[in-house]
Amino acid sequence: MSDTVTRLLVIRHGETAWNIETRIQGQIDIPLNDHGRWQAGRLAKALADEGIHALYASDLSRAAETAEAVARVIDVPMVVDEGLRERHFGRLEGLTHDEIAAQWPEDARRWRGRDPLYGPAGGETLASFYDRCVGTLARLASRHPGQTVAIVAHGGVLDCFYRAANRVSLEEPRAWKITNASINRLLYTPEGFSLVAWADCRHLEGDDDLDEATDGVVAPA
Repeated sequence: MSDTVTRLLVIRHGETAWNIETRIQGQIDIPLNDHGRWQAGRLAKALADEGIHALYASDLSRAAETAEAVARVIDVPMVVDEGLRERHFGRLEGLTHDEIAAQWPEDARRWRGRDPLYGPAGGETLASFYDRCVGTLARLASRHPGQTVAIVAHGGVLDCFYRAANRVSLEEPRAWKITNASINRLLYTPEGFSLVAWADCRHLEGDDDLDEATDGVVAPA
């Protein structure tokens, strides 16, 4: 690999109880459930021979715990970065999709319509969230030219990464999967990001994966 290219393995955290309930987690600190911890263990084994030089994670426990399982196997320290946090959903955090539609119908309409300038009361707009996520990834990747970096974050964060690598607008409905503990491969150069492979779940064969669209982070495609 060229010494100007950073190889990126971007990973969504393992499953939580709120993933199953389709309840918006946002920046509420929800831990992995038992199945999520199993997924993290399988993920760690799958990454053992990837030659990872650096490991970064969101400081929210569902991502940090997933990354800690990887760190133990690859013997690389985990570094947390708040820039990798999930989108802040303000007053919508902790609610299910149905509860949002019932209590805040205008919020539900603008959220599902992927309005880049919409942000729930107390939360982030989609545009500012995208800028934070992609800026953080570029900052971290630029530290490691010619190396392999693993990033453990959240469904909405990975959605931003995919859009940046494929030049997909924020308004475009999502047609790609973002499942718990999936491995997704990007490359970074100073010119930007490119996609290598997406949604590798072979290490979770037999698992009934939840797609991120059921996680309440972005509107379903």
